[in-house]
Amino acid sequence: MNVALASLPAEPGQANEDFAAAAAGAAVLLDGAGVAGADTGCTHGIAWFSSTLGGLLLSTITAHPTRPLAECLADSIRVVRSLHEDGCDLTYRASPTSTVVAVRADEGALEYLVLGDSTLLLADQDGKTTAITDQRLDEVGKRLRGPVDELPTGSHEHAAALAEYRNSLTELRNRPDGFWIAGPDPQAAEHALEGAVTLESLTSVTLLSDGATRLVDSFEITTWGGVLAVIGSSGPDELIRLVRDAEGSDPDGRRWPRGKARDDATALHWVL
Repeated sequence: MNVALASLPAEPGQANEDFAAAAAGAAVLLDGAGVAGADTGCTHGIAWFSSTLGGLLLSTITAHPTRPLAECLADSIRVVRSLHEDGCDLTYRASPTSTVVAVRADEGALEYLVLGDSTLLLADQDGKTTAITDQRLDEVGKRLRGPVDELPTGSHEHAAALAEYRNSLTELRNRPDGFWIAGPDPQAAEHALEGAVTLESLTSVTLLSDGATRLVDSFEITTWGGVLAVIGSSGPDELIRLVRDAEGSDPDGRRWPRGKARDDATALHWVL
């Protein structure tokens, strides 16, 4: 199994709330989230939640190769809940959550699951790249974030507008008229995007947190094919370096309005 992995926190010395790992024939990536400026109600924190859930999910999908990925995710959410529900307030509105991307190769097929706005890239033998992203969070966000994008990133006014935006977003979390994400409720797994493709049709599989997809979906500097070209020639570290360079060229978010000037960025690239 040929896997390359790179991950950087938004700022040096800051906790990285992304998590990615691979085992024989499987890989996972999670991007933890809370509500800006709000206590999570969890004594462990967001990075603990995403890494604990990610480790359990990877273990479950490899230990039970015939169990559907969504069932494995639901089981893993239940276990994480049991680990901290006695000492943490999991009913709190800002309780930690996480996006999830999971893939598993078995019997000639690659199964996948995507929940939240992290991205799975599938590169096929014909040179085509398919991006699979759960768009529901972005669709909800576009309805709410207008006031945020009008303000300079990092300013006090931007921070206040961002907190209000995330407050509103939280009210739509894990609701039919909103979006779905892994949190305290295992039922969220039922709403993940799932599918399968033949292994022989693929050349690579790439898992990306939204901090690593900014060159395409936020900055529109390149394409998904361009992302894979960078990773294929120079590795995922180079992709994240290019993201950081772009972020550094627009620290106030004037060219590219965004919630955070920099974000945790993770890329896992699996060559088949």
